[in-house]
Amino acid sequence: MTRRKTKPTKNPPKINPDKKPPSKTPSKEVRLTTAERSAYFGRREAAKILRTVLHGDARRRAAASIKSLVYSPSVRNKKATFALLCQTLKYLSLIKEILDTSAVLNNKWKRQEELIYIVTYDILFGQDITSCGSGTAEKFLVQRKASLQSALAKILVRKKVKRVEDLLSQYQTPDVNKPRYVRVNTLKLDVKSAVSEFGKQCTVKKDDLVPDLLVFPPAVDLHDHPLVTNGSVFLQGKASSMAAVALGPQPGWEVLDACSAPGNKTVHLASLMRGEGKIVACELNGDRVKLLQNTVKLAGATNVEVKHVDFLSINPEDPTYSKLRAILLDPSCSGSGTAAERLDHLLPSHMNQTGDSDIFRLTKLAAFQKKALEHALSFPSVERIVYSTCSIHQIENEDVVKSVLPLALKNGFQLDTPFPQFPRRGLPVFEGSEHLLRMDPVEDKEGFFIALFVKKSIDDEKSQISKTEPELNQVKTLKKRKAVGFMPYTRISKMLMLSRFSKMEY
Repeated sequence: MTRRKTKPTKNPPKINPDKKPPSKTPSKEVRLTTAERSAYFGRREAAKILRTVLHGDARRRAAASIKSLVYSPSVRNKKATFALLCQTLKYLSLIKEILDTSAVLNNKWKRQEELIYIVTYDILFGQDITSCGSGTAEKFLVQRKASLQSALAKILVRKKVKRVEDLLSQYQTPDVNKPRYVRVNTLKLDVKSAVSEFGKQCTVKKDDLVPDLLVFPPAVDLHDHPLVTNGSVFLQGKASSMAAVALGPQPGWEVLDACSAPGNKTVHLASLMRGEGKIVACELNGDRVKLLQNTVKLAGATNVEVKHVDFLSINPEDPTYSKLRAILLDPSCSGSGTAAERLDHLLPSHMNQTGDSDIFRLTKLAAFQKKALEHALSFPSVERIVYSTCSIHQIENEDVVKSVLPLALKNGFQLDTPFPQFPRRGLPVFEGSEHLLRMDPVEDKEGFFIALFVKKSIDDEKSQISKTEPELNQVKTLKKRKAVGFMPYTRISKMLMLSRFSKMEY
């Protein structure tokens, strides 16, 4: 009897007694609703911007204002992100105190502190996050919600308030109620067409000082309007729009914008020049260069050349700049005039300000501003220079201008009067300060400063000489009078002396 051959069998799989058999039905993933999904991404967009804001504030060199960062094209849900970011910043010191008191964070989450701040605000004061499927940060904090609420209760006792609403009211800041301004980009759209288009949905009127500026009621939100998103108009404040107009560049000129980013003033110059001539836009900060390039592209300003360069490193004698006729200098400043609009009052540096540290910072800023203005005054071919700041401090404004006057006079410059019809002028701290322009945070809803330097031409010199001849004859006549005539004589002497500083009409 022959034995039947059988095929060798494969080794049976080893069974691990500790391993659980696979479930017959797969575990269901937690699906987010549309609202939860939107909130999830909104928190992460807000956290990303918060990181940029806090890092810039710690270095005292912001990449851009909070509004500019939120309303950039990359942010999808702008309104919700803006509201969440502002609320988190408003209560940031309280949120930090809650997290410290609860001691719930480990090293992993401390490295993502901005997202933790955002989520903590939402859990305690904003949206009541109940779904743990929305994200790991949300899961982590929702599981520790009781600890966070316990820490909040301890703070209520410590601050001697009974309700959370009463505690939050201590962190409230006043809102700035001011008109909305929109500057028409005349490279793409004329003012009449803009007024007609906006007039279909809201009240709009032309500004009385800046020709291409439109004024809207305070509550109007135009961030998503097609004319804004396609660069036909720019959301730009009145004071900011006045700087380029004060410089008065003509089509065909070569102009330099010394501290350009984010670029609103740069493209305004291009608009005033009808896209003709050349604008050199300088910016030192790499991140802000990208922002500047985006603004220039959006505006369609083809006559702008963006340079990633420090303005102070440019040699005034460089032949490249031999045909330069005007410089706009709007350097880094304290931002004290637009702090409320920029929401700087929400930043930690503003809340933790002390007198000594503030003075030190202002002194340091003023030293840089003076250096930059002196550099601008050193370009041989330049005929017009605007120095502007969004500061209310004398040390950054009148004091800087006064300190450079000897160099300005030596190089043939004198102070001129931008917007003569505007009522508020410079502080009377030196002779000629009446030529300076100041906007008041209360009267004008923002603080701003403009100084205009104009180089005297040969024709100006002849005009000045002919103007002073009758004054000299009057002085000779006055010398023959009695002592009672000495007061007019002294005044006329001052006039003659001050004619070196500015074109003054008496």
